[in-house]
Amino acid sequence: QVQLQESGPGLVKPSQTLSLTCTVSGGSITTNYYYWSWIRQPPGKHLEWMGAIFYTGSTYYSPSLKSRTSISRDTSKNQFTLQLTSVTPEDTAVYYCARDHELVGYDYWGQGTQVTVSS
Repeated sequence: QVQLQESGPGLVKPSQTLSLTCTVSGGSITTNYYYWSWIRQPPGKHLEWMGAIFYTGSTYYSPSLKSRTSISRDTSKNQFTLQLTSVTPEDTAVYYCARDHELVGYDYWGQGTQVTVSS
């Protein structure tokens, strides 16, 4: 059973960088053909895909967030990390990490973590 757990600060000040880590257990982030994604849901809005890191280490980003987003990984810890720079209150959301396979879709999700951007 694969489990994902998000961690990071729940409150970030405007203009700062939001950093979240997803720790994966029960499966390796280097397992063939899986994407490891970050997805968020602002209050009252739909889920928004932010980006992903492929099992090879290649990264993919939403065009609307690409200039502010960076996803990296630490294979020794089986973790992947999201950094979102220059945050504003509009970045307030529940942030999820999830596993994705192009043939089966999203099959495992973290429980989500609330991040509020406020001074």
